[in-house]
Amino acid sequence: MARIAVIGAGTGAMAAAARLAVAGHRVTVYERTETYGGAVRRLKRDGFAFDTGPGLLPLPAVYRDLFVKTGKEPLEDRVELVQVDPSARHVFADGAEVSLPNASRAGVVTALDEALGAGAGQRWGDFLVRAREAWDRTRRPLLEEPLWPNWPVLAEREPYPAVPHKRLLRTRRAGTLAEVGAWELRDARLAALLESHALAYGLDPRTAPASAAVLPYMEHAFGTWYVRGGLRELARAVYERCVARRVEFVFGAEARRIVEEDGRAAGVEFADGSVAEAEFVVAGVPPRTLERLAGRASVRNGGGVPAQRGLPSRLTVLLALRGGRPEGTAHRTVVHTRDREAELDALFGTAPRMPALPTVTVSRPGDPALAPDAEHEAVTLTATVPAPADGSAVAGREALEVQADRMITAAERAVPGLRDRILWHEVRGPADVERETGAAGGAVPAPALAAAEGRLLHPSNSTALAGLFTVGGWSHPGGGLPHAGMSGALVAGLIVEGPEFRGSQ
Repeated sequence: MARIAVIGAGTGAMAAAARLAVAGHRVTVYERTETYGGAVRRLKRDGFAFDTGPGLLPLPAVYRDLFVKTGKEPLEDRVELVQVDPSARHVFADGAEVSLPNASRAGVVTALDEALGAGAGQRWGDFLVRAREAWDRTRRPLLEEPLWPNWPVLAEREPYPAVPHKRLLRTRRAGTLAEVGAWELRDARLAALLESHALAYGLDPRTAPASAAVLPYMEHAFGTWYVRGGLRELARAVYERCVARRVEFVFGAEARRIVEEDGRAAGVEFADGSVAEAEFVVAGVPPRTLERLAGRASVRNGGGVPAQRGLPSRLTVLLALRGGRPEGTAHRTVVHTRDREAELDALFGTAPRMPALPTVTVSRPGDPALAPDAEHEAVTLTATVPAPADGSAVAGREALEVQADRMITAAERAVPGLRDRILWHEVRGPADVERETGAAGGAVPAPALAAAEGRLLHPSNSTALAGLFTVGGWSHPGGGLPHAGMSGALVAGLIVEGPEFRGSQ
């Protein structure tokens, strides 16, 4: 039985802790804030409650597996999972609307044909078939296995089977998500539907590889799920599973240094000068924090995948509304920008700024646990915003309020009269994300994707320092709740079985 110190109580770190405890190790989690969950937080005020991080759960099988492997109680005994239907409603720039059924290819094809014209559904359905092939080719190396030592193979090979396209007397294949939309979907609204999946993760569809097709495929194939009471309930369930497996939690513990002895990690030193000795250290922290704790930038294996930096953040507007939620209201509505190029140039240009016409996701769960009574409604607006690459001070409160007002205006295209129903609102920007997760500028990591010369891969869970492992969204396999859970499984496997561990079978 080894002593294991886990730095950070994010979802991926807790997933690793629970698995390691079940394997017989003595695990202690040290968290610098006063609660668990990382970005999966909750805000309560005046009888309203809001998720301030992710609001929906794709690929719930990751957490079902965690609960099966760490005890007798399945996930559904600890939280109530609800399949969201429709999966999403989309409001496009030209005013067209479509509601997409959850995990139903035939239903999606029919809905798109009816909303966008004959043939639209078939083109999207054919795209999903190709996206499935990309998923099948990358699922194991990008989700279920430790990062390959020969990771450049993943960086160079594009797994998406793009359709040949004749252009200027040349036959070309789509290499980016935007090209997939333009050449294969051939409809600006279908392209917007496709690109919104990348934009939600802070990816520029004009440079994101075609392999990003796996993002909408995951949602289509495995469904979109809501946890009754909010996603914070999932974090609570994972935390309680850790406690039940005798994982110890120490909150308010600011790690200052990873102790190194004889060339391997030997514990953690804290801001108060105390030291926790350990045979293994698992760090669920962003890249710059890891470098600071390790005392060197070379903690990553030489020749390995470099840590990602300068990623966008998110702006969240929490709305307490008078008036109940009408029956049949979609849980999630994506209101697409009226000026795609202007939004992408603002977010991903050389001088990133707040887009004047943002794409906004409107979340209306209709969960009685989130509002004081049936005559009120809790609504969350979310949009991608820039995070400063150098981690310096982010946009001031006035600028965030201006952008929040733009988001409310956009949301009124989906919720007429929204502004008149607002009792109060709260704005949460990159500084709030940075405070809760430690990520410079409030940057939010994206899932690992193949191709693109490795730009969207994440560093290996093992490091150049023996006994030190990394977990969570800033290491393989990247950001997102399913990926965080998989990172916990990979770290536990590497510690329990050693470097020969090759992932789940």
